[in-house]
Amino acid sequence: MQATETVKNILSKYESDTPGVKANLCRMLMQGALGGTGKMIILPVDQGFEHGPHRSFAPNPAGYDPHYHYQMAIDAGLNAYAAPLGPLEAGADTFAGQIPTILKVNSANSLLPSDMPKDQAITASVEDALRLGCSAIGFTVYPGSSSSIEMFEEIAEMSAEAKSLGLATVIWSYPRGEAITKAGELAVDISAYAAHMAALLGAHIIKVKLASEDLEQPEAKKVYEAHNIDVSTQAKRVEHVVQACLGGRRLVVFSGGAKKGADAVYDDARAIRDGGGNGSIIGRNTFQRPREDALEMLAKLVRIYKGEE
Repeated sequence: MQATETVKNILSKYESDTPGVKANLCRMLMQGALGGTGKMIILPVDQGFEHGPHRSFAPNPAGYDPHYHYQMAIDAGLNAYAAPLGPLEAGADTFAGQIPTILKVNSANSLLPSDMPKDQAITASVEDALRLGCSAIGFTVYPGSSSSIEMFEEIAEMSAEAKSLGLATVIWSYPRGEAITKAGELAVDISAYAAHMAALLGAHIIKVKLASEDLEQPEAKKVYEAHNIDVSTQAKRVEHVVQACLGGRRLVVFSGGAKKGADAVYDDARAIRDGGGNGSIIGRNTFQRPREDALEMLAKLVRIYKGEE
């Protein structure tokens, strides 16, 4: 498999990384229906930890079985499948080498007291990722939480270990915590700041939510107004977040969020494409639908990212 010029150009921006890390990035970028385009669709299935099994899988009970998600990612021609330790272990042998995998190495859960600082527990290791043949580790940080400093220190250490062993790092950067309002979690100034912090922490791939037009920080609002930063459309907000990731030198994918109507999913993808984002990391909007509906949706998303729709 020869990398396309598009993929070679992306890899050239990771100037400090070893051939092992670049090989794993290349493997994900060249995989599946979007292989070679510089665009990615990743299936993340960590919601069982985050929300509980029934909230996650009862809408489509086939999803209780991790093999279902492995197979859907393969059949849909996705770039990678991301999950916590248990689900990856459950299919590691059956699906070895068929789809790049990302081991989610930290997780939260909805049984924790609501007044606790927003945080996640380390639930797997870099050694586990190597043992399972993963291409990358995935880690969530919560900018805005009083626990964020410790989270930054944890991923700095784990990412350094992963890079030394040839694995890439994906950071989910979700603003959340005592310092941020609910609306502020999606505000464009906070979203761009969170994405920038993930880049500063050394992420190869950055996952963030699509931003709203809101501006949370008074000092940031002054700057946006003084410099006429255009965040009036979703595509412009995507462009702004990508710019915050080292001037576009890092891969940025956007979360699909809670299940919603198909047209809204497609509109999001068009905005990501038009704003220069690298794609979607989309879970509940696919695996909570019947398999055929999910495959149809993913095929259309591929066409959108290819500029065919």
